[in-house]
Amino acid sequence: MSARSILTVAEMAAADRAAIAAGTSGVELMERAGQAVVDAVVQRFHPQPVLVLCGPGNNGGDGYVIARLLKARGWPVEVRALGDPATPDAQAMAARWDGVTRPLNGTVGEALVIDALFGAGLSRPLDGVAANVAGLLASRPGRVVAVDVPSGVPGDTGEPLGPAVCAGLTVTFHARKLGHVLEPGRGLCGEVVVADIGLGETPSKIVENGPDLWLPRFPWPSAQSHKHARGRLIVVSGEAWSTGAARLSARAGLRIGAGLVTLYAGQDALAVNAAHLEAVMLKPFDTDLELEQAADQADAAVIGPAAGVSETTLLNVLALARTGAALVLDADAITVFRDDPEELFSVLDRDDVLTPHPGEFERLFPGMMKAAPQRVAAARAAAEKAGAVVLLKGADTVIAAPDGRTAVNINGSPWLATAGSGDVLAGYIGGLVSQGMESFEAACAGAWIHAEAAELHGPGLISEDLPGLTPAVLRRLYDER
Repeated sequence: MSARSILTVAEMAAADRAAIAAGTSGVELMERAGQAVVDAVVQRFHPQPVLVLCGPGNNGGDGYVIARLLKARGWPVEVRALGDPATPDAQAMAARWDGVTRPLNGTVGEALVIDALFGAGLSRPLDGVAANVAGLLASRPGRVVAVDVPSGVPGDTGEPLGPAVCAGLTVTFHARKLGHVLEPGRGLCGEVVVADIGLGETPSKIVENGPDLWLPRFPWPSAQSHKHARGRLIVVSGEAWSTGAARLSARAGLRIGAGLVTLYAGQDALAVNAAHLEAVMLKPFDTDLELEQAADQADAAVIGPAAGVSETTLLNVLALARTGAALVLDADAITVFRDDPEELFSVLDRDDVLTPHPGEFERLFPGMMKAAPQRVAAARAAAEKAGAVVLLKGADTVIAAPDGRTAVNINGSPWLATAGSGDVLAGYIGGLVSQGMESFEAACAGAWIHAEAAELHGPGLISEDLPGLTPAVLRRLYDER
């Protein structure tokens, strides 16, 4: 199975045009879209009064189809129209509707609402009665079904310019759009159903992050595998009072399959780490030169978790960059270069991975997030500038490669909002890269497994739980491979 594309509004419009040019009429595509929404509605709701809110464009045309098909099933349906249909296809569908049509007003009552006012192409704020209706629906998203996107959510950014509808269910067509996967649009969509309306495959460099993207190349051991062949990962510890974060990374790397994981620590941190380590090995180092020599045989190295924002950390990163190890840089290993990001970029290569949260991203790429239309564009620009993979953490984590490949996590978990979870993620990625997994795919796999492990635990999760939850996720992936 190929990875599922995430499309821009322009790419979706091009897919529509290509289908029409190939002989499928716009009216037929509208009929299929309306049928897909009706199928989703009848699967989730019992017959009840329905208000279909129809805008003037093709999104409203979909609404007229939905109204007609639900009425044919015996559901009580009323259309509330925001003006007259303004496109030929919408006019054709409005002509086929033979039920009640009233002007959109400031009331919606308790009926199930189908929001077909505006689609993903809307580029202006909702105003007037549409804005008023969006406010009325805000308190009852579980009884709102959005067609394509909730009205007011721009398909290319997910960032409303004004009021927006909040839906419990959104039915979109062909593929998710950026507005479905980026916050706050993602949260306004509720459950997202992607309906196939026969447009064929549309390639995109932006895809949903899931096992179909990387599972065929996941580094499972074979009968001939041994620990030295399964990857050698090193993790650099912080000082004596800041050692826990690196241990989280090391344990995560071991759990995700690295054959040998070694924690390198200064003399002051050796005893603290030794008291907490078992399968993870421990070795001392005193200088960046010693670290460089020790890491020369490693496949991957994680540095940054509680490393300290210090000259020592900066020199250790530069030392690791002189080895053959792929680097996973997190937290302090990113922040330490805030005064001279180019110094870091000059030593990175495409096998290295940066894992910033938004604050760290701003330190390394000042102004880039604000200048970009959304997080996907910012992460892609950062990956190109750094010449390395960039994983921009958040509820809508984005992973971008220097060649433009980009994935967006759609399985993010709120339980990951706890201290140390990012350290575990860095360890996952380092462990996978050490086993020979390509860095972009390793970052995607690590982020997805991270969220799945958190969901297995749910409430009460702390970061120490995550490595122990990893085998259950890996077993499921192994059985599905």
